[in-house]
Amino acid sequence: MLHAPSLAIGAIISAIVIIIAFTMFDGITNPTELKIEPTPTIQQAGPAKITMETFLANGSPILGNPNAPVTLIEFGDYQCHFCNVFFHSTEGKILENYVETGKVKMIFKDYNIIGPDSVNASHGAHCANDQGLFWEYHDILYSNWTGENNGWASSENLGRFAQEIGLDMDVWSECMLNGLHSQTILASNEDAKNLELTGTPAFFVIGPDGKTTRLFGAQPLETFEKVFEMELEK
Repeated sequence: MLHAPSLAIGAIISAIVIIIAFTMFDGITNPTELKIEPTPTIQQAGPAKITMETFLANGSPILGNPNAPVTLIEFGDYQCHFCNVFFHSTEGKILENYVETGKVKMIFKDYNIIGPDSVNASHGAHCANDQGLFWEYHDILYSNWTGENNGWASSENLGRFAQEIGLDMDVWSECMLNGLHSQTILASNEDAKNLELTGTPAFFVIGPDGKTTRLFGAQPLETFEKVFEMELEK
């Protein structure tokens, strides 16, 4: 059953455990109504103190010009149906029109709400980041998406994806087996909960003055363009 957008299971995956059984490395060959809710400043939301670190820490490396005036943060789950819809229908145009032109920089953060394979896929991306290939691994994950909890993000497939993008398999495998990035993934999930997110994908657009706009679901390009252009006019 697909999530629309994906709903949190229980209280997320309460303790993220990296479940990896890599034994074959050597042989591995319409979304809901759109809402734009601006908030004046980043201060406090409920009992959790929301700071800029809540948005920027525990995520991917920056995609684009680090000095771009607008920041787009996506909280996603690699098994999420609507995250995959966003990747294939909207993200490419955002990259072409805004990221590659230096107007917007992008950060991806984990919110693992579907199953253990989601956590393992996140860990695969962070281990790829150790070799400077986070976004290549991020892209190959979504390019191979076939559903939720159906095995496409199995340990064997995650290893195959790593090989396909040219990672050093010894280094990447050791990273996976030792769970080197589990705390980063846990912290990112905690950031999502502190922001009171209940599904994926969820987006935050931060303008040059620190104002944030929340966008939920696999929204069309026009929605992002409207917010970007509003922020770029400042």
